Amino acid sequence: MIVSALLTSVGINLGLCVLLFALYSILRKQPGNIEVYVPRLVVEGKAQRTREFNLEDLLPNPGWLKKAWQTSEDELLASCGLDAVVFIRIFIFSLKVFSVAAGLGMFILLPINYFGDQLREIDFTDLQNKSLDLFNISNVKDGSNWLWAHFSAAYVITGVVCYLLYSEYKYISLKRLEQFYASKPLPQQYTVVVTGIPSHSGCSLSDTIESFFMEYHPSTYLSHVVVHRTNKLRGLIRDAENIYKRLTRLRSRPYNPASSERDCFFGLFGKSKDLVQDYTKRLEDLEENVRQQQSSFSTTVEEVSAAFVCFKSRYGASTALRIQQSENPTEWVTEQAPEPHDVYWPLFSSSFIRRWISKLLVIVASITLTVLFLLPVAFVQGLTNLDQLETLLPFLKNILEISVVSQVITGYLPSLILQIFFSIVPPIMKIFSTMQGNISLSGIEKSACSKVLWFTIWNAFFAIVLTGSVTSQLQIFFEPKDIPWRLAVGVPTQASFYIAYVVTSWTSLSKELTRVIALLGDWIGGCSGCFYDELQAPSMTYHSEIPRILLFLLLGLIYFLLSPLILPFILIFFCIGYIIYRNQLLNVYLPKYETGGQFWPIVHNSTIFSLVLMQAMAFGIFSLKKLPLASSLLLPLPVVTLLFHGYCRKRFEPVFQTFSAETLIKKDRSDQNDPGMNEFFDKLKTAYNDPSLVPKDRSQYADDQNTPLLIDFFFFVKKDWLMMKFDLELISASFYLNFCGLFLFWKALGFFLEFLDIAFSLFLRNFYGGKMQENYPK
Repeated sequence: MIVSALLTSVGINLGLCVLLFALYSILRKQPGNIEVYVPRLVVEGKAQRTREFNLEDLLPNPGWLKKAWQTSEDELLASCGLDAVVFIRIFIFSLKVFSVAAGLGMFILLPINYFGDQLREIDFTDLQNKSLDLFNISNVKDGSNWLWAHFSAAYVITGVVCYLLYSEYKYISLKRLEQFYASKPLPQQYTVVVTGIPSHSGCSLSDTIESFFMEYHPSTYLSHVVVHRTNKLRGLIRDAENIYKRLTRLRSRPYNPASSERDCFFGLFGKSKDLVQDYTKRLEDLEENVRQQQSSFSTTVEEVSAAFVCFKSRYGASTALRIQQSENPTEWVTEQAPEPHDVYWPLFSSSFIRRWISKLLVIVASITLTVLFLLPVAFVQGLTNLDQLETLLPFLKNILEISVVSQVITGYLPSLILQIFFSIVPPIMKIFSTMQGNISLSGIEKSACSKVLWFTIWNAFFAIVLTGSVTSQLQIFFEPKDIPWRLAVGVPTQASFYIAYVVTSWTSLSKELTRVIALLGDWIGGCSGCFYDELQAPSMTYHSEIPRILLFLLLGLIYFLLSPLILPFILIFFCIGYIIYRNQLLNVYLPKYETGGQFWPIVHNSTIFSLVLMQAMAFGIFSLKKLPLASSLLLPLPVVTLLFHGYCRKRFEPVFQTFSAETLIKKDRSDQNDPGMNEFFDKLKTAYNDPSLVPKDRSQYADDQNTPLLIDFFFFVKKDWLMMKFDLELISASFYLNFCGLFLFWKALGFFLEFLDIAFSLFLRNFYGGKMQENYPK
């Protein structure tokens, strides 16, 4: 890639970022979009739709930037939890690291790389047509003493990263302890999940559990709740809720309260029937079926050899959690209980063998997906090399000779395509994690986060850097001694691609603000009359966002020595992400669970891996640059880094797994004189009851509205007329803003189709060997 192509990509993405920021600042002020851009505040009752319209609402306003920036960490912790604080601390940590790295790279390493004459002579007059390889370490002469600056920078950045990692690990672990001491008694602190419970003839599962814990934990055992298979019952409840929502929408129609349709051939033929009466009858039948299933669940619902066991103290629960309960390690297996609303009931795994087999199958499926994903990666690699693209598609030769087209293809299109393909990976990995038998939503999220992280590192880095067939890529693991040299040869050649990839990510990050999909869904739902569904604020998808951030952390550390030109672009990425996600956490995302910052060990381990990989690559670079002394002096660096990692794991990681006896006993003693503990223990006995076994009658509410009274009719008419009048007042602004994005997309699609038309015509011209005349639409 040449400098002008990079500038083209920077210009496109910077313009799109400014446009998206301005569009967001306008859309968020429109009353009709309040449920899209501040759904959390709406659910919490802190915001509601207003009917006032001001012309100022059509002008961009940076007020939201100020609010997101000024919100303190304590306020963020109080409203969003420790997981959100940890997520923002990743950005703070990255900004600190790359502020130092950008200073060293741009003012020391970059001039040394550019003024080297390994590749060509220096010529400032034609800088825009220079290759970005001139800014790489490849341009420094072999054996040059200037390479000692890179050697020193490797030691400096290692020291900075390790110091900041230690500081952040210590800070977050202290925050975790502070949160625990400040918390009220919570059910998950007194409860463990027991699986692999052996069955005894002539004795029920509940009696077996009570007998075992009364014998071995007599002073701390409180109660237990046996887990049941309620998939069928859960399906009935889901069907009842869907019908209830349909019935509610039908009753909310002002001009047609007695909606009807025909009962044959998709409602086109047959006898007419009243949908309200039909749905009411179906809802009553489902509710009756659910009540029967719930009343006789002890005989009709199958028990699972698993249970939630509650204890009288936190220390008692922790003792049962840490100690092996049986001589057979596959029986009476204990694990920490999640929050009651965090339990994932549909796939509650009870068997140790079943869970082990599920993990094995998921590993095989993940590897298969990783191998299949090499196909789009190879396609993206072809786009970065115009010579290969012309060889593969010779009819595009004339088009690729146009400077603007070639710059867009090499500087913007490959990274955009790669990001589109990567967007489908997190949902798949979350499905894989669900299949493993995780019993909590947070456990599924953490498992998916690890899978997406290593999938991203392999396919977004190793698969691109280690060019060649799949066999040659996997061969690197059978020849680990060649890893530094393979990296030293392959990594510098892809510097241009990754710079463009980082720049393109500015736009993908800014799209988080506009929430285009949610906006279109809200608008389409409004047009179809679906106003009356209960609003639910989304939760933060940590399993997709954390791996993306850690990928850029890896790229920044890897290319710190090789191509420092990438550092300012990565720094801008983290600055944009810091502001955007603080705003989204405060206004959009509502936490559904709290892990207490357990995502940070994943961040720490990934950063150590990136640091060691950078050191191994530096070893190979200095060897290729014929500076063996520097390579030898680098050998202690990964050893010291791994020793530091081992110390941090011993020092801080146990705090993220369980709390110490000192901490638990202190907390138990502080709660002994609390008069509300007896009431808490009474609630604890039923805290982990399956929600599907709790009666919930919706048909009674439906019967109250079974007769369409005249007053109800006029109420809905007046209500919808006011809403219609209010929307008409904003039609000139809201419709224009909502269709603006669609219009731009349509125009871009038109240009793309025109481009394909030209390409196909040139292909026909080359194929037939003659000249063709085409009339292209204006």
